[in-house]
Amino acid sequence: MVLDATLHCDAPLKKERLFGWHAALFPTGYSGLSTRNVATWRNGASDPMQVVSGPFGRQRVHFEAPPANRLEPETARFLAWVNGPLTEPALIKAGLGHLWFVTLHPFDDGNGRIARAVGDLLLARADGSPQRFYSLSAQIQRERKAYYDILERTQRGSMDVTDWLAWFLNALHRAVDQAQQSLDAVLVKARFWQHWATTPLNERQVKLLNRVLDGFEGRLTSSKWAAIARCSPDTALRDITDLLARCVLRKTAAGGRSTSYELKDLPR
Repeated sequence: MVLDATLHCDAPLKKERLFGWHAALFPTGYSGLSTRNVATWRNGASDPMQVVSGPFGRQRVHFEAPPANRLEPETARFLAWVNGPLTEPALIKAGLGHLWFVTLHPFDDGNGRIARAVGDLLLARADGSPQRFYSLSAQIQRERKAYYDILERTQRGSMDVTDWLAWFLNALHRAVDQAQQSLDAVLVKARFWQHWATTPLNERQVKLLNRVLDGFEGRLTSSKWAAIARCSPDTALRDITDLLARCVLRKTAAGGRSTSYELKDLPR
């Protein structure tokens, strides 16, 4: 669904395309054990359509969507706006499109996921490219509590979108930063293995060095090496000593029982 949204971002967003996305989310017509009306707008049987949480009998209503009999004209307005000319900055349109769709809540289920796809489609249009190096959807998943909080405040209030747009744009900034950090880590790892490509290393050494390159939590000690590599302490120490001799690792400043190791900087 997201690939279709981004790779074909210039294609019009029509009702049939949204129905296709919805059918892809629920190919069996079920969500868990519950049936879903698939590839069609929700009907009046679901009114009032409410987003709730909490145990039965003590549910809290976070949001109530427009009634089903308003969906045809409201979704037509929405799609005409999505496919129409830009009347606001492209990133602002992406934030508004996400909020507008999730507020219409036109399906029985899957509205949040499709809203994120709509936002990704509009972001791809804003970028002028279907190639994506960041994922706002993944960032929203990482910050889902804050996401639901800002949605609720916006939808239950006066529908002033200022705070929502500020959150959306800041989340987009964090998504780009996250992508940059991931890319930097990949480049560091690639440069490391390119430098040591001709150095003979055993399977345990390769495994542990990859763990360190991927972001090892805490200090790397010989006991942790033995535990992760599932080898004896003597074998772990031999592995480490070999890497020290080859200048792959170095000891940290702490010594004695606190002896730990880190990657040695590569020559520039």
